[in-house]
Amino acid sequence: MAQRRDRWQDIRTGLVEASGRAVAALEQLAGGMSTAALALSAAFLVLITLMLCVVGIGFLMVPTVLGIVHSVAGRERARLTRWGEPVLGPAEPVVKLAAVLRDPTTRRELLWLPVHGVFGLALGFFGVLLPVLAFRDATFPLWYPFIPPEYATASIGVWTVHGGLQVFVVFMMGVGWTAILLGLSPGIARLQGWPGRRLLAPPPGTDLSGRIAELTSSRAAALDAHATELRRIERSLHDGTQNRMVAVTMLLGAARRALARENADPAVVDQVLAQAQDAAEDALKELRGVVRSILPPVIEDRGLAGALSGLAANCAVPTTLDVAVPGRCAASVEATAYFVVAEALTNVARHSGAASAAVRLRRRQKRLIIEIEDDGHGGADESAGSGLVGLRRRVGAHDGTVTLSSPAGGPTMLKVELPCGS
Repeated sequence: MAQRRDRWQDIRTGLVEASGRAVAALEQLAGGMSTAALALSAAFLVLITLMLCVVGIGFLMVPTVLGIVHSVAGRERARLTRWGEPVLGPAEPVVKLAAVLRDPTTRRELLWLPVHGVFGLALGFFGVLLPVLAFRDATFPLWYPFIPPEYATASIGVWTVHGGLQVFVVFMMGVGWTAILLGLSPGIARLQGWPGRRLLAPPPGTDLSGRIAELTSSRAAALDAHATELRRIERSLHDGTQNRMVAVTMLLGAARRALARENADPAVVDQVLAQAQDAAEDALKELRGVVRSILPPVIEDRGLAGALSGLAANCAVPTTLDVAVPGRCAASVEATAYFVVAEALTNVARHSGAASAAVRLRRRQKRLIIEIEDDGHGGADESAGSGLVGLRRRVGAHDGTVTLSSPAGGPTMLKVELPCGS
């Protein structure tokens, strides 16, 4: 009996694990189907551009079309990296026609487009259709008596079902579809991703040491930024909120002792309680400030443009804001952009002596461009404790870049680029 129970337990565990793998495979296939549709569209766009090159118009379209190709390939690299070994892309995608002829990465991406567009779309459609077929045929005996005879067919629809034996055959087909779903869907997902791993990976012999060193440095910067943020939060809580709460506790203790006296003065007790209430309100205000500094809720409520408009309006230096960012970026990217603008405007107000400032945000392909300019006296120095070191570290944690131009006499231009997806 115990052996039989253990055997059934093993079977249940195996089914649960197979179901989990099947669900993950279906998610991969659905994602691959979406990138395949994009790849097929991009392949048609490339073909149209080549035909238009005959009359000369296509040459003007080449940079834009190549940008679309790189964007679609980048989405597939990100998808493959999510589900397996990382697939690294080029640091600087090529968009000029002359450089394309010498760039093996772009040639491989152009070859990948029709391969993934056709086979990836077909495999993705079949994989997504599998659970529908399995559910339809496995449940066929339940709803067969309630449908018109001419509609009583199996999922592949090659014959009309008549009688109990054929109903059982359709049910067994559902069992077969289920077995294929549980057993083969992970392999179908791997087959769908094979062209991308073969063609979108760096060509053989490519020196990846620079890119690996860059990613290692970015990871180290992310860890440093995380540790710095934790220390800042801990310091804010320790030096501010904790001290306020200690004061509240002491004041409440004093009020309690005053009430315990026989000749307690209500006015004194009321004054102590009022002080305790003020201290509690100050502690709550500081705690809210710490929470807002982690991820400002105004970004979620009003979006990045609305949040930045509040920063520009509250800046001591008159600031103009120009935001042209369609859609939303990742929450961490928007929070970092908010931090960059807040830190930069704080520096402008404290150190620049500027009469005006300007903040501009643009989204170009897969990067968010932030520019903060002021007409102050310039001479900004990262080593002078202006917060630029922490800003650069936080941006570096997102694999972004910081460029500072601040000659003596001004103006000062801070340019930050953050990857924000396609």
